[in-house]
Amino acid sequence: MEKKKVLVLCDHPLSTSGVGCQARFLLDGLIKTGKYSFKVLGGAIKHNDYSLVKVNDDLLIKPVDGFGNPEMMRHLLATEKPDALFLFTDPRFFIWVWEMEDEIHQICPIVYWHVWDNDPFPSYNRVLYESTDLVNCHSYKTYEMVNDNFPTKTNFIPHALPEEIYFPMEDQEIIKLRKELFGPDKEDYFIGFWINRNARRKMPGDVINAWAIFLDRLEKKHGHRKALMVMHTDPNDQEGPNLFKIAEHFEIVDSIYFSTDRIEFEKINALHNVSDFCVNIACNEGFGLSTLESMQVGNPIIALKTGGLTRQVVDHRDGSENGVALESEVRNLVGSQMVPFIYEDHVSNETVADAYMRIYELGAEGRRELGKKAREYVRSEFNMRDTIAMWDDTMGGIIDAWKADKSKVYQSWTLEVL
Repeated sequence: MEKKKVLVLCDHPLSTSGVGCQARFLLDGLIKTGKYSFKVLGGAIKHNDYSLVKVNDDLLIKPVDGFGNPEMMRHLLATEKPDALFLFTDPRFFIWVWEMEDEIHQICPIVYWHVWDNDPFPSYNRVLYESTDLVNCHSYKTYEMVNDNFPTKTNFIPHALPEEIYFPMEDQEIIKLRKELFGPDKEDYFIGFWINRNARRKMPGDVINAWAIFLDRLEKKHGHRKALMVMHTDPNDQEGPNLFKIAEHFEIVDSIYFSTDRIEFEKINALHNVSDFCVNIACNEGFGLSTLESMQVGNPIIALKTGGLTRQVVDHRDGSENGVALESEVRNLVGSQMVPFIYEDHVSNETVADAYMRIYELGAEGRRELGKKAREYVRSEFNMRDTIAMWDDTMGGIIDAWKADKSKVYQSWTLEVL
């Protein structure tokens, strides 16, 4: 059987970004079906070497600045003649691609793994959706908005994580790791985990502020301050506040543990396992991989009901919660010249501190049972097997339909001279 040749534009699949990791997981899974080969223009990072990377016979990665350019695209279309062009990251990076969609559509369809952080429906993106032949949304919030307007080309295919990468560890191993990481005196501490880029919309300062409120309440109600918030981020990132200074301001330096090194999956899995919960209160969030990782290792989560977080923290099948689901208390309509309007959802630090206390007062056994529920939910609704199968079905289907009769997939423009 001749393999389908797909050209991909995304974060470098060997990078540690969320898009890069998800691209690698998906492409690996599709390659294992024996039906696909991929050539990737890998961007989003500063490369030390621009040489072609051959991961295997079916996965070639060309490091590029940005995500390529029209000249590079024209060359690849002419030489590779791909069966599909696959886009995966923020649409703002691909405006130049859609501007040349008439050229691309001479060769192949355009497919997109898409997310939009929050409502309302981005009507200013309409021309982008119209120029795309398959829009697979990895957030249900995105799917609802786009499907209402483009029902014939839109699907919900969520992110997923390999179970051999994120998994529960044995209790004795967790105790050993806690002692090694935090010291023997913190073996029985209540430990929270926040893993995100230190950027304004991720609300890292409020995570710390709420933690300070929680510590005061913990001491007043339970007579101790045996709690630690682990933050895996760069505290000095120019996109966010100085987190060291915020911890100093609230006088809780000893209650915040900063993990600042770029580390492999194994160590991220370990940090999830030594924690009691994971928190994400981003004011808008397309998906939120850290909370999915947390649930897959068997931990409850605290998450604001915004964007892709909602379907994680709330079990859509029965409305139960996989931790604490926070309602938005204030919605602000913000925007820019590139993104004219989008809502931000906010919750007070006092409410987040209440959520910390609710998870604490469940006790170890209560957290364990809630974590088991969360893990079972992930294995049912966000499993890698289904994500790969749905991509195989939808992308394979659009390629086959295009080859059979592209006019049924894409309506090209015609010019009549009178």
